[in-house]
Amino acid sequence: MRIVRFAHAKGFSFGVAEGEMSAGLEGLTVAEIEGHPFGEIKFTGARWALSDVRLLSPILPSKVVCVGRNYAEHAAEHGSEVPKEPLLFLKPSTSVIGPRDAIRLPIFSKQVEHEAELAVVIGATGARRADRATAERAIFGYTCANDVTARDLQRSDGQWTRAKGFDSFCPIGPWITTGLDVSDLEVRCEVGSDPNAMEVRQLGRTRDMVFDVPALVSYISHVMTLLPGDVVLTGTPAGVSPLTDGDTVTVRIEGIGELTNPVLPVA
Repeated sequence: MRIVRFAHAKGFSFGVAEGEMSAGLEGLTVAEIEGHPFGEIKFTGARWALSDVRLLSPILPSKVVCVGRNYAEHAAEHGSEVPKEPLLFLKPSTSVIGPRDAIRLPIFSKQVEHEAELAVVIGATGARRADRATAERAIFGYTCANDVTARDLQRSDGQWTRAKGFDSFCPIGPWITTGLDVSDLEVRCEVGSDPNAMEVRQLGRTRDMVFDVPALVSYISHVMTLLPGDVVLTGTPAGVSPLTDGDTVTVRIEGIGELTNPVLPVA
Protein backbone atom coordinates (compact mmCIF):
# COMPACT_ATOMS: atom_id res chain seq x y z
CA MET A 1 0.00 0.00 0.00
CA ARG A 2 1.21 3.54 -0.82
CA ILE A 3 0.05 6.06 1.79
CA VAL A 4 0.07 9.71 0.71
CA ARG A 5 -0.69 13.05 2.32
CA PHE A 6 -2.03 15.49 -0.21
CA ALA A 7 -3.64 18.85 -0.82
CA HIS A 8 -6.82 19.09 -2.87
CA ALA A 9 -9.52 21.64 -3.59
CA LYS A 10 -11.26 21.04 -0.23
CA GLY A 11 -8.18 20.91 2.01
CA PHE A 12 -5.65 18.32 3.14
CA SER A 13 -6.11 14.55 3.52
CA PHE A 14 -4.38 11.23 3.79
CA GLY A 15 -5.03 8.77 1.01
CA VAL A 16 -3.86 5.71 -0.88
CA ALA A 17 -2.16 5.99 -4.25
CA GLU A 18 -3.77 3.37 -6.47
CA GLY A 19 -2.77 2.00 -9.86
CA GLU A 20 0.22 0.41 -11.58
CA MET A 21 3.51 2.30 -11.68
CA SER A 22 4.25 0.73 -15.07
CA ALA A 23 1.98 3.39 -16.58
CA GLY A 24 3.86 6.17 -14.79
CA LEU A 25 2.53 8.61 -12.23
CA GLU A 26 -0.08 9.82 -14.71
CA GLY A 27 -1.89 6.50 -14.36
CA LEU A 28 -2.27 6.72 -10.59
CA THR A 29 -5.29 7.88 -8.62
CA VAL A 30 -5.51 8.99 -5.00
CA ALA A 31 -8.28 7.53 -2.85
CA GLU A 32 -9.02 9.60 0.25
CA ILE A 33 -9.15 7.84 3.63
CA GLU A 34 -10.77 8.88 6.87
CA GLY A 35 -8.47 10.51 9.40
CA HIS A 36 -5.03 9.11 10.06
CA PRO A 37 -3.59 6.05 8.27
CA PHE A 38 -2.28 4.30 11.40
CA GLY A 39 -5.63 2.78 12.29
CA GLU A 40 -8.03 0.79 10.15
CA ILE A 41 -8.05 2.16 6.61
CA LYS A 42 -11.52 3.43 5.71
CA PHE A 43 -12.11 5.11 2.37
CA THR A 44 -14.35 8.16 2.07
CA GLY A 45 -15.23 7.40 -1.55
CA ALA A 46 -13.53 10.53 -2.88
CA ARG A 47 -10.90 9.98 -5.57
CA TRP A 48 -8.69 12.23 -7.67
CA ALA A 49 -6.23 11.75 -10.50
CA LEU A 50 -2.75 12.16 -9.05
CA SER A 51 -2.16 15.03 -11.47
CA ASP A 52 -5.06 16.96 -9.88
CA VAL A 53 -3.65 16.98 -6.34
CA ARG A 54 -0.40 18.10 -4.72
CA LEU A 55 1.58 15.50 -2.83
CA LEU A 56 2.92 16.73 0.51
CA SER A 57 5.47 15.14 2.82
CA PRO A 58 3.70 11.86 3.60
CA ILE A 59 4.01 12.40 7.36
CA LEU A 60 4.76 15.25 9.78
CA PRO A 61 7.11 13.68 12.34
CA SER A 62 7.74 14.98 15.84
CA LYS A 63 11.42 14.29 15.14
CA VAL A 64 13.69 12.90 12.46
CA VAL A 65 16.37 10.61 13.87
CA CYS A 66 19.33 10.10 11.54
CA VAL A 67 22.19 7.64 11.39
CA GLY A 68 25.64 8.72 10.25
CA ARG A 69 28.25 6.62 8.45
CA ASN A 70 26.00 3.59 8.10
CA TYR A 71 27.57 2.62 4.76
CA ALA A 72 31.28 1.78 4.90
CA GLU A 73 32.11 3.41 1.55
CA HIS A 74 30.45 6.68 2.57
CA ALA A 75 32.46 6.72 5.80
CA ALA A 76 35.61 6.09 3.77
CA GLU A 77 34.98 8.92 1.33
CA HIS A 78 35.09 11.32 4.29
CA GLY A 79 38.13 9.66 5.82
CA SER A 80 36.12 8.30 8.75
CA GLU A 81 35.90 4.88 10.33
CA VAL A 82 32.68 2.91 10.59
CA PRO A 83 31.30 3.48 14.11
CA LYS A 84 31.08 0.56 16.53
CA GLU A 85 27.54 1.65 17.45
CA PRO A 86 25.01 3.63 15.38
CA LEU A 87 26.01 7.29 15.21
CA LEU A 88 22.84 9.29 15.89
CA PHE A 89 21.85 12.89 15.23
CA LEU A 90 18.57 14.77 14.81
CA LYS A 91 16.97 16.93 12.16
CA PRO A 92 14.19 19.28 13.28
CA SER A 93 10.64 18.74 12.09
CA THR A 94 10.84 22.15 10.39
CA SER A 95 13.41 20.76 7.96
CA VAL A 96 10.82 18.40 6.44
CA ILE A 97 9.45 19.16 2.98
CA GLY A 98 7.64 17.07 0.38
CA PRO A 99 7.97 16.12 -3.28
CA ARG A 100 8.63 19.02 -5.66
CA ASP A 101 9.19 21.44 -2.76
CA ALA A 102 12.38 23.46 -3.13
CA ILE A 103 15.59 22.72 -1.27
CA ARG A 104 16.78 26.22 -0.31
CA LEU A 105 20.51 26.95 -0.29
CA PRO A 106 21.34 28.96 2.86
CA ILE A 107 23.56 32.02 2.62
CA PHE A 108 25.76 30.63 5.41
CA SER A 109 27.08 27.69 3.36
CA LYS A 110 29.18 27.31 0.23
CA GLN A 111 28.90 23.50 0.04
CA VAL A 112 25.43 21.96 0.33
CA GLU A 113 25.31 18.27 -0.56
CA HIS A 114 22.68 15.57 -1.19
CA GLU A 115 22.45 12.32 0.77
CA ALA A 116 19.96 9.77 -0.61
CA GLU A 117 18.51 7.59 2.15
CA LEU A 118 15.90 4.99 2.97
CA ALA A 119 13.54 6.46 5.57
CA VAL A 120 11.60 4.42 8.13
CA VAL A 121 8.23 5.64 9.44
CA ILE A 122 7.23 4.49 12.92
CA GLY A 123 3.68 3.19 13.37
CA ALA A 124 0.91 3.55 15.93
CA THR A 125 2.61 1.59 18.73
CA GLY A 126 5.72 3.74 18.75
CA ALA A 127 8.88 2.16 20.14
CA ARG A 128 10.49 2.39 23.57
CA ARG A 129 13.27 0.06 24.69
CA ALA A 130 12.23 -2.34 21.95
CA ASP A 131 14.02 -5.58 21.17
CA ARG A 132 14.60 -6.47 17.53
CA ALA A 133 11.26 -8.25 17.01
CA THR A 134 9.30 -5.47 18.71
CA ALA A 135 11.18 -2.87 16.66
CA GLU A 136 10.18 -4.62 13.44
CA ARG A 137 6.52 -4.59 14.49
CA ALA A 138 6.76 -0.87 15.27
CA ILE A 139 7.56 0.00 11.65
CA PHE A 140 4.64 1.37 9.65
CA GLY A 141 6.41 1.69 6.32
CA TYR A 142 9.19 3.25 4.26
CA THR A 143 9.78 6.27 2.08
CA CYS A 144 12.57 8.08 0.23
CA ALA A 145 14.56 10.82 1.94
CA ASN A 146 17.34 13.29 1.23
CA ASP A 147 19.49 14.19 4.23
CA VAL A 148 20.63 17.53 2.77
CA THR A 149 23.81 18.69 4.48
CA ALA A 150 25.86 21.88 4.58
CA ARG A 151 29.17 20.03 4.48
CA ASP A 152 31.39 23.02 5.19
CA LEU A 153 29.38 23.86 8.32
CA GLN A 154 29.45 20.24 9.42
CA ARG A 155 33.24 20.39 9.36
CA SER A 156 33.61 23.83 10.93
CA ASP A 157 31.02 23.48 13.70
CA GLY A 158 32.28 20.21 15.10
CA GLN A 159 28.70 19.03 15.59
CA TRP A 160 25.95 18.63 13.04
CA THR A 161 22.88 20.54 14.17
CA ARG A 162 23.27 23.60 11.97
CA ALA A 163 24.64 21.68 8.98
CA LYS A 164 21.69 19.29 8.96
CA GLY A 165 18.91 21.46 10.34
CA PHE A 166 18.12 24.25 7.89
CA ASP A 167 14.54 24.61 6.72
CA SER A 168 13.99 22.39 3.63
CA PHE A 169 16.96 20.11 4.44
CA CYS A 170 14.83 16.95 4.85
CA PRO A 171 12.77 16.15 1.75
CA ILE A 172 10.74 12.96 2.20
CA GLY A 173 8.23 11.21 -0.07
CA PRO A 174 6.52 10.67 -2.36
CA TRP A 175 4.54 8.26 -0.17
CA ILE A 176 4.91 5.67 2.58
CA THR A 177 5.13 2.14 1.21
CA THR A 178 3.95 -0.56 3.60
CA GLY A 179 4.66 -4.29 3.63
CA LEU A 180 8.03 -3.96 1.90
CA ASP A 181 11.16 -6.08 2.44
CA VAL A 182 13.95 -3.49 2.58
CA SER A 183 16.87 -5.83 3.20
CA ASP A 184 18.29 -5.44 -0.32
CA LEU A 185 16.98 -2.45 -2.27
CA GLU A 186 18.77 -0.15 -4.71
CA VAL A 187 19.25 3.44 -3.48
CA ARG A 188 20.02 5.92 -6.25
CA CYS A 189 20.52 9.68 -6.45
CA GLU A 190 20.49 11.64 -9.70
CA VAL A 191 21.34 15.33 -10.04
CA GLY A 192 21.33 17.78 -12.92
CA SER A 193 19.96 20.99 -14.36
CA ASP A 194 18.52 19.20 -17.42
CA PRO A 195 15.80 16.63 -16.61
CA ASN A 196 16.80 14.72 -19.74
CA ALA A 197 20.47 14.48 -18.78
CA MET A 198 20.59 13.64 -15.10
CA GLU A 199 23.86 12.37 -13.62
CA VAL A 200 23.87 9.38 -11.30
CA ARG A 201 25.77 10.56 -8.22
CA GLN A 202 24.94 7.79 -5.71
CA LEU A 203 24.18 4.13 -6.30
CA GLY A 204 24.09 1.64 -3.45
CA ARG A 205 22.07 -1.13 -1.88
CA THR A 206 20.51 -1.38 1.54
CA ARG A 207 22.21 -4.75 2.11
CA ASP A 208 25.43 -2.77 2.57
CA MET A 209 24.21 -0.97 5.68
CA VAL A 210 26.47 -1.51 8.67
CA PHE A 211 23.40 -1.70 10.94
CA ASP A 212 20.15 -2.92 9.40
CA VAL A 213 16.74 -1.33 9.94
CA PRO A 214 15.47 -3.41 12.90
CA ALA A 215 18.81 -2.95 14.67
CA LEU A 216 18.62 0.82 14.18
CA VAL A 217 15.04 1.15 15.41
CA SER A 218 15.79 -0.99 18.45
CA TYR A 219 18.97 0.95 19.27
CA ILE A 220 17.31 4.36 18.91
CA SER A 221 14.35 3.27 21.04
CA HIS A 222 16.74 2.61 23.93
CA VAL A 223 17.95 6.21 23.67
CA MET A 224 14.69 8.05 23.02
CA THR A 225 11.06 7.06 22.65
CA LEU A 226 9.99 6.88 19.02
CA LEU A 227 6.49 8.26 18.62
CA PRO A 228 3.95 7.36 15.92
CA GLY A 229 4.94 9.12 12.72
CA ASP A 230 8.56 9.68 13.70
CA VAL A 231 11.04 9.15 10.88
CA VAL A 232 14.40 7.36 10.98
CA LEU A 233 16.94 8.05 8.22
CA THR A 234 19.17 5.01 7.80
CA GLY A 235 22.35 6.45 6.27
CA THR A 236 23.57 7.18 2.77
CA PRO A 237 25.71 5.32 0.22
CA ALA A 238 28.93 6.79 -1.14
CA GLY A 239 28.89 9.51 -3.78
CA VAL A 240 27.60 12.57 -1.94
CA SER A 241 28.44 15.77 -3.81
CA PRO A 242 27.47 19.45 -4.02
CA LEU A 243 24.13 20.88 -5.14
CA THR A 244 23.94 24.20 -6.95
CA ASP A 245 21.23 26.71 -7.74
CA GLY A 246 19.13 25.39 -10.63
CA ASP A 247 19.81 21.72 -9.99
CA THR A 248 17.12 19.09 -9.66
CA VAL A 249 17.85 16.16 -7.32
CA THR A 250 15.99 12.86 -7.44
CA VAL A 251 16.23 10.06 -4.88
CA ARG A 252 15.00 6.70 -6.20
CA ILE A 253 14.56 3.63 -4.03
CA GLU A 254 13.61 0.29 -5.49
CA GLY A 255 10.11 -0.78 -4.53
CA ILE A 256 9.15 2.67 -3.25
CA GLY A 257 9.42 5.30 -5.96
CA GLU A 258 11.16 8.59 -6.52
CA LEU A 259 11.46 11.87 -4.66
CA THR A 260 12.33 14.92 -6.77
CA ASN A 261 13.15 18.42 -5.52
CA PRO A 262 14.47 21.56 -7.23
CA VAL A 263 17.39 23.43 -5.68
CA LEU A 264 17.00 27.19 -5.24
CA PRO A 265 18.49 30.00 -3.17
CA VAL A 266 16.82 31.10 0.05
CA ALA A 267 13.74 33.10 -0.93
